[in-house]
Amino acid sequence: MRKTLRALHGGDHRLARRVASWRSAGARRVLPVVAEAAEHTKLWWGAAALMAVAGGWRGRRAAASGVASMTLAMTLSNAVVKHLWERRRPPEEWLPREKAGERPDSSSFPSGHTAAAVGFTAAVCTVWPSAGAVCAVPTLMVAAERVYHGAHYPSDVAVGAAIGLTTTALVRRAPHLALRALT
Repeated sequence: MRKTLRALHGGDHRLARRVASWRSAGARRVLPVVAEAAEHTKLWWGAAALMAVAGGWRGRRAAASGVASMTLAMTLSNAVVKHLWERRRPPEEWLPREKAGERPDSSSFPSGHTAAAVGFTAAVCTVWPSAGAVCAVPTLMVAAERVYHGAHYPSDVAVGAAIGLTTTALVRRAPHLALRALT
């Protein structure tokens, strides 16, 4: 078991280093825009507003589910798990000079940005699959951007995604659980 964990840890570090040092011109142009849009969940609030206004009843329901799951995912990842499991961010020396800017001081584990993005998108998918598919593109970009800019290890992003999926399941079951509790 220990050997397996060491191998996973080593692979996690190698992949983080490789992605952070990637020198794609397209990634240098697109991923900073994605990072800015995802900061403070602006991208997901904008998507929710668009769905609520243009999507009728289904859009409002998808937006509400997405926002509820996103909020729960952010709370769980940033206010609970980050305080239970301290992990340093990937070393700055792994990053090219142009990317070694300001990075959060909080624990690297898990990725709150990814938890929020996956929570929002997965919840939208359960109500309005085609809108969820559209949201999946920036969600994947947010997850990649977190590793590319050296803010997270791939395992931080994977656990953030798992938290987002978990909160989606909880939000989806909440009405049934509430009814059961009331009866």
